[in-house]
Amino acid sequence: MIHAEFIRCGQWYAGFSVTGHAGFAGYGEDVVCAGVSSAVQMAANGITEILKAPAQVICEENLISVKTGMDACEKCDAFYRALHLQLTQIGKGYPDTVAITEVKVSNRPDDD
Repeated sequence: MIHAEFIRCGQWYAGFSVTGHAGFAGYGEDVVCAGVSSAVQMAANGITEILKAPAQVICEENLISVKTGMDACEKCDAFYRALHLQLTQIGKGYPDTVAITEVKVSNRPDDD
């Protein structure tokens, strides 16, 4: 299963981490993995290359993580939300392949 974790700080998303394999088909033939990989790359590239947002990016075997600082959250939020929506839709189309969680963090007392 693919596990996607989104980091939320107040009303904005501040990052994501995606790990795992869908297990829908064999290596090189798994359309779920391909779809998730494409969506994740688009979001990461949009944040770092289009918006030029300072981000901590980790790209390793079976892991990609993008985290932006609080000053960039509002600017990057649309990419985070678009990725969240795309992974949700993939998970609906291919049940038991994608799990999405959210982690709420706060660095200000007034964050919900």
